[in-house]
Amino acid sequence: MKARLPQGMGGGPGNMSQMVKQAQKMQEDMQKAQQELDQKEFKATVGGGAVEAVASGNKELKSLTIKPEVVDPEDVEMLQDLIISAVNECFRQIEEISNDQMSKITGGMSIPGLF
Repeated sequence: MKARLPQGMGGGPGNMSQMVKQAQKMQEDMQKAQQELDQKEFKATVGGGAVEAVASGNKELKSLTIKPEVVDPEDVEMLQDLIISAVNECFRQIEEISNDQMSKITGGMSIPGLF
């Protein structure tokens, strides 16, 4: 007696073809989402507006604005910390949006090596 799989649950050629088509569509959707993300700009302001960083979706720093009153030659470390915080916040926003978009495309499925 042979066990039978429910219809559509086999490993036949039709099922494999459908899986390949789904994978190709997922790849196209991911490329489109990445291109859209690369076009966006992300802004982060820290220190009560003292430092503002703007980065593109591909994590390229586009601008950095520092209010003159925050520049204190006696406390360069504080300015450095503010700059690092602003840039890292931009990158965190990009990562969050990217992960959300990829999760929507993959249906929450974790695919090693993609992100």
